[in-house]
Amino acid sequence: MQLLLERANQSLGRLDGVASILPDLDLFLYAYVRKEAVLSNQIEGTQSSLSDLLLFENGEAPGVPTHDVQEVSNYVAALRHGLDRLRGGFPLSLRLIREIHKVLLSEGRGRSKEPGEFRRTQNWIGGTRPGNARFVPPPPEQVMECMGALEKFLHQERTDLPPLIRAGLTHVQFETIHPFLDGNGRLGRLLITFLLCAAGALREPILYLSLFFKSNRQTYYDLLMHVRETGDWESWMEFFLRGVGEAADQAVSAALRIRELLDSDRKRIETLGRPAASVLRVFGLVQTTPIFSIQTAVRKTGITFPTVNASVNHLRKLGVLREITGKRRRRLFVYDAYLKILNEGMEPLPD
Repeated sequence: MQLLLERANQSLGRLDGVASILPDLDLFLYAYVRKEAVLSNQIEGTQSSLSDLLLFENGEAPGVPTHDVQEVSNYVAALRHGLDRLRGGFPLSLRLIREIHKVLLSEGRGRSKEPGEFRRTQNWIGGTRPGNARFVPPPPEQVMECMGALEKFLHQERTDLPPLIRAGLTHVQFETIHPFLDGNGRLGRLLITFLLCAAGALREPILYLSLFFKSNRQTYYDLLMHVRETGDWESWMEFFLRGVGEAADQAVSAALRIRELLDSDRKRIETLGRPAASVLRVFGLVQTTPIFSIQTAVRKTGITFPTVNASVNHLRKLGVLREITGKRRRRLFVYDAYLKILNEGMEPLPD
C-alpha cells in the first residue's frame, strides 16, 4: 500500500502546485466546487446538471425540479461554511459536523429530517425496514458514543498515520455510523476535503472524489459493506488511494485546460481594438456565470444595456458565446467550451 500512498501523495502535490500558479484560483474553485456539488448529489439520486445549478443561482429557471437544484445549492453553501469555520481556527469536531449538516439540509426535501441533529430513531440502507435492509447502522442510543470515538480519532496526533489514510478511514466510519436521518453520504464526502485541508495536506479545497465514486458506484458501496462485514480495510484503502490519484490528476488536467482556454479567448478579445475593454469586462463575468442573460450581465457588471449587448455580439462572432433559447426576449447565452471541460463525467446516473 505504500506505493499507492506515494502515488496519491504525488498527484496531490501536483494539484497543490497547479493551484499556486493559476492566475485566478477563486475562479477555478468557484467552478470546481459546483461540479463536485452536482456529482455528490447525483450519487444520491438527484437529476440536476451543472447548467441547472448555474441557472438557479442566477435567478433563471432550471430544467429539473427546483428541489433537486436546491439540494445541490445547499451542498455549495455547506462546503463554504465548513471551510470558513476551519480557516477561522475552529476544529473539525462534532459541533462543526452538525453545523455543516444544518446548512446542507437547510432548504428543500431535507428540511424535515432534523438538520444539524444526530438521529434519535433507527435508520437503514436498502430495503423497506431494518429486517430486510442491506445494512443497519448502530441504534440511536449508541450514535453519540460512536461519534465521540470518531471525534477522538480525528484529534489524535499520530505521526504514523498519514492524512490520506486518516481521511479514508474516517469516511468509512462516518458512513457506517450514519449519524443523521438524511445527508450522510454527501456529508461523508465533504469530510474528506475538510480533513485534508485541516491537516494541511491541501492548501485549497480542490480535491473531490465524487466523480471517482460515481464512476465506480457499485464498487464504492460494495467495499464499504465489505469493511463492515469482514474488517477488510486494506481493499477499501487501495480503492480510496487510487481514487485520490485519479481525482487529483483529473483536477490538474481540468485546471490547465481552463487556464489555456481563458488565455486563448482573452488574446482573441484583445484584438478587437476599442470595444475590447468592455468585452473583457463581460468576459470576466462569463467565467463565473457561464450561462447568463443580458439583464444579468447588466446587473452584475454595471455596464449599460447597449454596451453589454454589443459586447455579447462580439463574443458570439468570436465563437466564445452561443445563444441557447432561440427567443427574442430573455435570451440566454452560454460559454460552451468552458462548460464542456467542467461537464466531463457529469451525465446523470440511470435510474
